Amino acid sequence: MSVIRSERTAAGLLLGAAALGLLLANTALGPSLLDLQHTYLSLGSAKLSVGHWISDGLLAVFFFIVAVELKHELVVGELNSVKKAIHPAIAAVGGVIVPVLIYLAFTAGSDVAQGWPIPTATDIAFALGVLAVFGRGLPNRLRVFLLALAVLDDLIAIVIIAVFFTTDPDFLSLALAIVTVAIFGILSRLLRGRMRWPIGVLMVLVACLTWWLVWNSGVHATIAGVALGLVMARQPAGRAAHALEPWSNGLILPLFAFSAALVVIPAVSPSQLSLAFWGILVALPIGKLVGITLGGWLGSLTLPKSERGRIPLVGVLTIGALGGIGFTVSLLMNELAFAGSDSVRAEGTLAVLLGSVVSIIGAGFAVSALARRYRRLHPHPHPHPAPHSSAPPPTP
Repeated sequence: MSVIRSERTAAGLLLGAAALGLLLANTALGPSLLDLQHTYLSLGSAKLSVGHWISDGLLAVFFFIVAVELKHELVVGELNSVKKAIHPAIAAVGGVIVPVLIYLAFTAGSDVAQGWPIPTATDIAFALGVLAVFGRGLPNRLRVFLLALAVLDDLIAIVIIAVFFTTDPDFLSLALAIVTVAIFGILSRLLRGRMRWPIGVLMVLVACLTWWLVWNSGVHATIAGVALGLVMARQPAGRAAHALEPWSNGLILPLFAFSAALVVIPAVSPSQLSLAFWGILVALPIGKLVGITLGGWLGSLTLPKSERGRIPLVGVLTIGALGGIGFTVSLLMNELAFAGSDSVRAEGTLAVLLGSVVSIIGAGFAVSALARRYRRLHPHPHPHPAPHSSAPPPTP
């Protein structure tokens, strides 16, 4: 299990699954896999295609883990005060605004302008994985800054999904979901002693009911995972996320990447590709790099002069390159934004994959160069940080 928790392994599985999905979709197996992806399965009154059970159902587990990490950072981590949060927060906002502006520069006035949220996301697991692979010798403060920025980036993505991808909300279901979320939070504070197992089983049932209510309300169902992760008591939430992390890294995220990448490469010339394709392809690697670097520089001006050099501009530039790795959340937003057009959604998927690969290659070179510089300037190696876990260890 410790291998699957590794940032390097998680990134490798995610990339491998996406590459396999794209490859198989363009072979003789492609039509059968696409038919399977669009096969509808019913569970009670919830009837979804296999692809949507993965993106709406299983991916809620991933968002639960993200929410637990977000809460940890906000309560006791690198975002638990305005002083700590302001620098990565401004960098994260810059890393959202600039990609949106670039995307809209390509698509403004067209019928694909609604895809503007797609290049705003950073894939935490992948970005940290690339940093772990190429960043030997880098000080831990760079990783902490990247983690804080990516967590805030995910928070913005969660808000975008909840606000802009909600259709015809059912307010009764939403109100009932708020009640079940509150019950889940209360139950999590009773998890002790002999009652741990009965309450744990009850919490799973309440979590499933919450997911169904959120799905039925018209809000994207992954928001249920976010809400449950935020209200759960911190110590049991840490244990739950730690237990779920291998399943998320080893099964859920690769399965989602495989499913999302099941697209047939269009047999068209570059000039025939949609404006959405070019907007995403440029906005992810370039927009994130420019936005995070500019935001990071502006954010550094809010720090005391004695602390401005802790994250040098070249370090922020390197983190900006890592921020262009959109992958998981960008693929999800692509599915949501272009749900009504299979052809544009396929081109959007290709753009997310290509843009992320460009960012991976660029970030790999940038991180390697920066790491070599640090090792030359500081010949005594820095102690390696503990392997990343999306869930913080239980606290007393």
